[in-house]
Amino acid sequence: MTEPISAAAHARTILAAHEHRRPIAPLTDWDPTLDLPAAYRVAEAVRVLRGERGERPVGYKIGFTNTTLWERYGVRAPIWGHVYDTTLRDRAALTGPVPLAAFVEPRIEPEIVFGLARAPEPGMSAEALIACLDWAASGFEIVQSLYPGWRFAAPDTVAAFGLHGLLVVGERVRISPDARSAWIGDLAGFTVDLLRDEAVADRGGGRCVLGTGPLAALAHLVDALANDPVAPPLAAGTVVTTGTLTDALPVASGQRWRTRLDGLPLPGIDLALS
Repeated sequence: MTEPISAAAHARTILAAHEHRRPIAPLTDWDPTLDLPAAYRVAEAVRVLRGERGERPVGYKIGFTNTTLWERYGVRAPIWGHVYDTTLRDRAALTGPVPLAAFVEPRIEPEIVFGLARAPEPGMSAEALIACLDWAASGFEIVQSLYPGWRFAAPDTVAAFGLHGLLVVGERVRISPDARSAWIGDLAGFTVDLLRDEAVADRGGGRCVLGTGPLAALAHLVDALANDPVAPPLAAGTVVTTGTLTDALPVASGQRWRTRLDGLPLPGIDLALS
């Protein structure tokens, strides 16, 4: 009988592929034991290895919240991954285009990003959940696939950083207590245009995220982390990006992307790529 492959061994494979920008076959192609629970153990091993080289987790990304994409990618539920101090940027601090050379088969996702004022708890209502938020912002996540052609199973994505490459956060808008009720409705009902070089490349909105909006994605993450004893807990200051509002579109050097939101009191975000 073949010995099972350890989480640490898979983690080293993933990190080496990322560091050398080298695509690899999906882990599930050669390890049939890699189910979702095993993949999250790989993700934890990756977090430990990244921590040993000085990277600090500062938040979470939630993936596959756009249910219109589930059939294409063969998934049935959202996933989550870590955002690190090395993979988080404020748009205002960028002094030039974002280089794409660091990523493998990169794509771009417009997302709503939350900053936590306090830790939410499982089972919270929308009213209680939004009271845990300090701010919201438009964001762009650069996602990537170490697996050629974006062909993978859900455990492969969990093991490989949740497909996370870089999160760029736009202007942070405080959510005041007297505006919370309006935010709940707006987060569900707003729409967004995703523009590439000033031409609309795709359209989406709040209801693309689990049918009811980004707050539902946050609630899913809260429940998922409550069942994971080793993941860093949510706390004040944690950044959470809630999943793509449109399709995840391929990107190329020289492009400029921006979002145009309607129905949500947030400015859009723009990003140049090199």
